[in-house]
Amino acid sequence: MSIADPKHPLPDLADLLRFYADAGVDEALFDEPIDRFEESAGTTARAQAPQQNEPARSRETKAQPPQAQTRPAPAMAVPDEAQAARARELAQEAKSLEELREIVSAFDGCNLKFTAKQTVFSDGNPQADLMLVGEAPGRDEDIDGLPFVGRSGRLLDRMLAAIGIDRTSAYIANVIPWRPPGNRTPTPLETEICRPFIERQIELAAPKVLVTLGGPSAKVLLHATEGVLRLRGKWKTHATASGIEIAAMPTLHPAYLLRNPAHKKLAWRDLLEVKAKLEVLRG
Repeated sequence: MSIADPKHPLPDLADLLRFYADAGVDEALFDEPIDRFEESAGTTARAQAPQQNEPARSRETKAQPPQAQTRPAPAMAVPDEAQAARARELAQEAKSLEELREIVSAFDGCNLKFTAKQTVFSDGNPQADLMLVGEAPGRDEDIDGLPFVGRSGRLLDRMLAAIGIDRTSAYIANVIPWRPPGNRTPTPLETEICRPFIERQIELAAPKVLVTLGGPSAKVLLHATEGVLRLRGKWKTHATASGIEIAAMPTLHPAYLLRNPAHKKLAWRDLLEVKAKLEVLRG
């Protein structure tokens, strides 16, 4: 195949880079490429070379006691329960959303912070009656430092506009403020470490209505055990640490709706419930 073969065009470089970025490959580790074929050939040649001193080495190995054998170094430990306790203590110290933002930005007890480009804290109006919470930032959110700015964010904007709401009349955040590498699912430990921050964020924002976007945020904030398809559309209650109860509506995440557009009608029903509830609570 020639380079100029019109039947087999080369892939667009920008598309290829986006593919690697979405897969979590967003940094070059070496300045020069590594020839793995040459490396493999060298390893094979060494393995096939005659071992003249093999009997002597075998006797030496047998003579060594088991405890003298070299063992691999243990992997670096992940943050433990102490980090979650520290997060709870720091979160309660915040007296305002701005103080909480600074605390979260300075927090170093979650390993996700060290792979993310920046902290994604919130967007919209913190005085709004409606607050929406997703699970974690994606690639676009990590770049812009704002939640829901990619394809799912644009869909969320259209969903809110359908009930007469935009980002100036809603407050938006995520359970996890840092993008997991390659958009992987956050681990239970990572979620528990970040839980105090989002719970305090909700308490300080004090919305009249809380919407959880997707199953993971519903499980964290509503202690739900059902799947989101069975959970959605039913009013729940989120209780803050100070005992304030906030009406909460679990619904489908915009990213899920992009993959399953037939279920947009379900999210539409949920949003109509949210609109009606806001009208009642505003009097």
